[in-house]
Amino acid sequence: MANTSHWTVREAGAIDAPALALVGGATFLETFAGVLAGGSIVEHCVVANSAERYQQYIAEGGRAWLAELAPGSAPVGFALLTKAQLPGAGEGDIELKRIYTLSRFHGSGIGAALMQAAIAGAQGGRRLLLGVYAGNQRAIAFYRKNGFEQIAERKFDVGGTLYDDVVLARPLAA
Repeated sequence: MANTSHWTVREAGAIDAPALALVGGATFLETFAGVLAGGSIVEHCVVANSAERYQQYIAEGGRAWLAELAPGSAPVGFALLTKAQLPGAGEGDIELKRIYTLSRFHGSGIGAALMQAAIAGAQGGRRLLLGVYAGNQRAIAFYRKNGFEQIAERKFDVGGTLYDDVVLARPLAA
């Protein structure tokens, strides 16, 4: 495991969209290579993890937090909140659209810090929702550890192929 003792989490802005896109594409590829079709992964990353897409999320009121490693502030993870657009979403719900950390930093505390930043950033909402690939048991265990429970299912399009996702939610403090 890499030396991960010198990392920080900060709120990201539109200027950070290239870093969000880079980490988003890299983590999606390393998570799903060998699980999903390679062409589907590439197409999904080009569309869903472009710098322009992250700029759009932020311009539409989304909020992001970026984890950076010292020295040099290399991006190694991020979390992104948006308006909830998931099955089971209701008034006042907020979506944790992405929470990604490069795999070599799993277990370092970065994921937990990003989750805490997202939860704090979502305060004032009713619930925090997210969608996750039903076969990603490691991620689901992390979400359950953070108070999420399944509320729905959905089909998720990755490069023109549909995959089974679960939708999880956790209440936010009133």
